[in-house]
Amino acid sequence: MTTCWQGLWAYRSYLIVLLLPIILLPLPILIPTKEAYCAYAIILMALFWCTEALPLAVTAFFPLFLFPLMGIMEASEVSTEYLKDTNILFIGGLIVAIAVEHWNLHKRIALRALLIIGVRPALLILGFMMVTAFLSMWISNTATTAMMVPIAHAVLEELQNTRMDSQGGSDNPTFELQDPSPQKEVTKLENGQITPAHSEPRAMKSKEEVRFSKGMSLCVAYSASIGGIATLTGTTPNLVMQGQMQSIFPENPNIINFASWFGFAFPTMVILLLLAWLWLQFLFLGFNFKKNFGIGDQGKEKKQAALQVIKIQHKLLGPMNFAEKAVTVLFVILVVLWFTREPGFFPGWGNLAFANSKGESMPSDGTVAMFISVILFIVPSKIPGLTQDPENPGKLQAPPALLTWKTVNEKMPWNIMLLLGAGFALAKGSEKSGLSEWVGDKLSPLQHMPPPATALIICLLIATFTECISNVATTTLFLPILASMAQAICLHPLYIMLPCTLASSLAFMLPVATPPNAIVFSFGGLKVTDMARAGFLLNIIGVLVIMLAINTWSFHIFNMHTFPSWAQSNATQCFPSQPDHTTASP
Repeated sequence: MTTCWQGLWAYRSYLIVLLLPIILLPLPILIPTKEAYCAYAIILMALFWCTEALPLAVTAFFPLFLFPLMGIMEASEVSTEYLKDTNILFIGGLIVAIAVEHWNLHKRIALRALLIIGVRPALLILGFMMVTAFLSMWISNTATTAMMVPIAHAVLEELQNTRMDSQGGSDNPTFELQDPSPQKEVTKLENGQITPAHSEPRAMKSKEEVRFSKGMSLCVAYSASIGGIATLTGTTPNLVMQGQMQSIFPENPNIINFASWFGFAFPTMVILLLLAWLWLQFLFLGFNFKKNFGIGDQGKEKKQAALQVIKIQHKLLGPMNFAEKAVTVLFVILVVLWFTREPGFFPGWGNLAFANSKGESMPSDGTVAMFISVILFIVPSKIPGLTQDPENPGKLQAPPALLTWKTVNEKMPWNIMLLLGAGFALAKGSEKSGLSEWVGDKLSPLQHMPPPATALIICLLIATFTECISNVATTTLFLPILASMAQAICLHPLYIMLPCTLASSLAFMLPVATPPNAIVFSFGGLKVTDMARAGFLLNIIGVLVIMLAINTWSFHIFNMHTFPSWAQSNATQCFPSQPDHTTASP
């Protein structure tokens, strides 16, 4: 019997792929309508994404054959959904990020910032969180974490080596972290070894080192996820949000762009990052500010030993070469062009020089990203001149460009682009089949619930859901449903779509929830219970910060005081001048 169950478990992916479509067949058979057909496809894809019985990108192909075969959309219509302007922005933004990573510019920024901040425990954690969050705004969360975790562990190792004075064996008070729980007679360490009671001083130090190490690891993982919410290209759910807005509400005046998103999300990120730092400091360091901030420390030479690790790493990078300077200049130009293209509160260069008949910018953020990306393939990586070919000394050759397609192809996550396309296809299929209208009708009773309560429930639901499946899949599934609900109850769509998007990045509790969590967990020293304990309250804090953001400054940035005309549908009777429920009293 045991062998039988083991065999079934080994073949679980095959069984799920074969049985789920059959189990769900009664839905389209008993209800032979386009709405039921589309619901069948969406539920099937959602379950495959949750179980990961198929690779996420493979499941993303389902609309390409299910929608035409079910009569929901023609094949040519479905195919065009897989390469929209949002996908172009995703590709262009990642190409620039790959260039930054390829030339180690992100590492230089990180090490320089850490040298400035110093190595006192509380400030060290804050420094790593600030640097990681900043880098995560521009390059992938995974790459940021993979770079920062080894640096953190190298610093930790040096701190532990310098804990005992080399001559007298005295403690370094700067890193003498307080222990909130009394030391027991017998202490069990993380590696399972038992330390006798007579070794109490050394056991206490080991326990402090382990706890500090956990805090450092988690601060990198959490700040990578938090930093990604600040910019439109920082994490994929933000791009899903922008793409769904363009797909579901094509008449909206480009309300989600780089500048407007930054104005909304950056303050949210800063507040959440600071609260996360306070929580991690309390959990892993305690609140002995004198020790945590190194006040009154006399052993300054010991801090220099720890700083030496960072200095050596920084020195190994050498001086900035021509390629790093060129990438820096192009990156700064990209960010400036993004902010000034169509900021909304003043005419941007897109409105002034490249306006359409309505006065709107014809170039998009994706246009700018691809323009800079192409330049990266043109500019040489060295000051123009001829060099010797290493394989053929008698032959001269020009220096390679800042980026080569081989480098981009190896590091580009093409599967995420397919997931984006699948999300747009599902949204369009829901609209064409009438499923969106049907869902909106069923959710219309929610108009009697106070909108803040609705947003809070959505945040908690998404924050729970994203712990189990990909944040991209989560936003892809929920955003079209929430958009339909907003239309049905005459609520500004962004009031519930924005919390959904931000909450999908609150994956703090499980190692499998997001790649940064998995990376720090793989380095060892962490248990699932450690991550769950720290992440549970951080999830609650994140939800509260999102509620603060969505009910304060977001109203002025996105003009959410009234129900917009571009969100009007034939099934609802809302008027632009009518205040939406976000400002009405319960």
